[in-house]
Amino acid sequence: MKRKVTKAIFPVAGLGTRFLPATKSIPKEIMTLVDRPLIQYAIDEARAAGIKEFIFVTSRGKGALEDYFDNAPVLEQELRKKGKTDLLRTLKDTNMESGAIAYIRQHKALGLGHAVWCARRLIANEPFAVIMTDDVIASEKPCLMQMIEAHEETGGCMVAAMEVPKDKASAYGVLDIKEDKGAIVSVKGMVEKPDEGTAPSNLAVIGRYILTPKILQNLSKLKSGAGGEIQLTDAIALELEEGRDVFGYRFSGQRFDCGSKAGFLQATVAFGLGRPELGEELRAYLHNMLSLSEAAE
Repeated sequence: MKRKVTKAIFPVAGLGTRFLPATKSIPKEIMTLVDRPLIQYAIDEARAAGIKEFIFVTSRGKGALEDYFDNAPVLEQELRKKGKTDLLRTLKDTNMESGAIAYIRQHKALGLGHAVWCARRLIANEPFAVIMTDDVIASEKPCLMQMIEAHEETGGCMVAAMEVPKDKASAYGVLDIKEDKGAIVSVKGMVEKPDEGTAPSNLAVIGRYILTPKILQNLSKLKSGAGGEIQLTDAIALELEEGRDVFGYRFSGQRFDCGSKAGFLQATVAFGLGRPELGEELRAYLHNMLSLSEAAE
C-alpha cells in the first residue's frame, strides 16, 4: 500500500543576500507579497495538499520566522476587544498547532541537498514533500495538491516542471525526457545547471518535490556537485541510475521567482491585481503610469 504524503520540508536557511539591506534584520521568508509573507503562501499550499507535519530547516538569524507561527495573545486580545473579527480570523490562520512544526538547524550552507538531508531523522520510512518558498505559484488548484494526486498514480519521485526558454535553461535543473505523457513526464536523466546549449530539454525543475525516503540515503553518499554544493538533483539522478522511477509534473499555474527582485515585484503586482479590494485601484494606477511613460517617450 502506498503511503500518503503528510510531511513537508521547507529549506529556509538561506541568507537572502539578493534582498539586502532588508534581510539584514528580517528573514526573506517573511517578506510580504501584498500583506502575506512568502512562507504563508507555502504553508497554505501545503495545508491544502494534506500536509500535517511541517519541517523547517533554518539557520542563525531566523528567530522571527519561528515567532511568526506562534500565538500572539496580546494582539489577539486587542483585536477581540475592538471587535475586529475579520483580522482576528486572519491572524488565527497563521497559527500552527503545537507539535505540527519542527525546526532543524543547517549549520553550514552546503546546498539544497544537504538542507533536505538535515531533516532525515524526522522523515523515517515514508514519502515526503519539499517546498521552496522562493517559488510562489498562483493556481486554481494548489501546485502541491496537483502533484500529490498525480503521485498517487505513479509512485516514485516527482518534481514540478515547467518549460523555460532554451537560453535560460542553464539556470535550472533540467529533465532528460524518456516519455512525454502530457502533464506527467517519465524521466531518464537530470542535469543541474547545464552549460549553455547542452541542456537535454527545456523542461526545468522548480521548487516542488515529492521524494521517497531512499533519497535521504542517496544524499548521505554524495559529495559536492555543481557550485560546490550537495545537489538534490544529483540524489534524484541516483534513483534513475538504480532503475527506480522519477517523473516530472507539468503543473497548471503561474510561477513567480520570488528569489529575485524582479520576480518579487511581478508577484506583488499580480497578487495585488487579484485582490478584490485592491485590484481596481492598482490597475488604474498601473495604466496611468504606463500612459505617462509612453507619453514621455
